[in-house]
This record gives sequence, structure tokens and C-alpha cells, in this order.
Amino acid sequence: MKEYLTKIKTKEAMKELAKKIKQEGKKIVFTNGCFDILHYGHVRYLHEASKNGDHLIVGLNSDKSVRINKGKNRPLISEEARSEMIAALCFVDSVVIFNEKTPLKLIKYLMPHILVKGSDWAESDIVGSDLIKQSGGKVVRIPLVSGISTSEIISRIINLKPKKNS
Repeated sequence: MKEYLTKIKTKEAMKELAKKIKQEGKKIVFTNGCFDILHYGHVRYLHEASKNGDHLIVGLNSDKSVRINKGKNRPLISEEARSEMIAALCFVDSVVIFNEKTPLKLIKYLMPHILVKGSDWAESDIVGSDLIKQSGGKVVRIPLVSGISTSEIISRIINLKPKKNS
């Protein structure tokens, strides 16, 4: 049995777990993304996000949500496969899939203590940042790993050009 699959939660199950975590006095960290082609930049980002509290929830864009945000040719990897890969990371505590363009409804529903995004996002542009700060939580921006992105990987595959110094 793949025990890590138990980390993948429905919104309702995640809400119940979040309530329990809060009752225990623990801090919930929330981040989100498509994670279409999981790479070491994602792994480093999620690891850093996990250090900001006791329980890291990753809101994963559904296939429908990825198409809305990235176009009709994405995602390349299904939401089922992407959620399993994210759940397999030891420092990710929970994964929940959302269908909307942004995770705002999910953030309102779960009300985490800490909201994390990459430093490529201005704090004022981070969905849910005002809500979390108004509730006494905080917003954390994590520096990205330079030279790696899903778009760059897709481009290299399309062009079949190896990266220099690989």
C-alpha cells in the first residue's frame, strides 16, 4: 500500500483535519500550484514552505484549473499523477485539489495561518494575502531556484536542445 496516498484529501476531509490541527495549537501552512512537471525547483520550494509551520497543505490546480491558467495544451501530467507525486514528498503533509482559477475559495474555506508563494509574486498579488493578514496570519515569499521552470523544460523538450553545463 502506498501510505502517502492518504495525504490526498477531499476539501471536506481537509477542513476537518485543519480544524483538528488548529485545536492542537499547530500552525497550518498553505501553498498552491500546478506542479505540472515536478522538478527540483518545486521540491526546494515546497521544502522551504514546510519550514514555516507544522502542517503543509498544497492546493493543487485541477486539470480544469490548469487549462484555464496555462492553456488548452496543459497540463501534461494528470491531476491524479501530480497529486500523487506531491503527496510522496516527505515534507508535504496534505494535498487538496481545487477546480477554480485561483485557490481563494479554498483558502477561505481552510483559513491557514501562513500563506506561501514564490518570490516572483508581489505580496499584493498573492491570492488570499489580505484575508490571511487580516485574520492575524502571515504571508511568506520564497525565493525561486533560478534556471529551472516547467515552461523552460517544455521548451527544451520541444527544441530537443540539452541544457548547457548539465
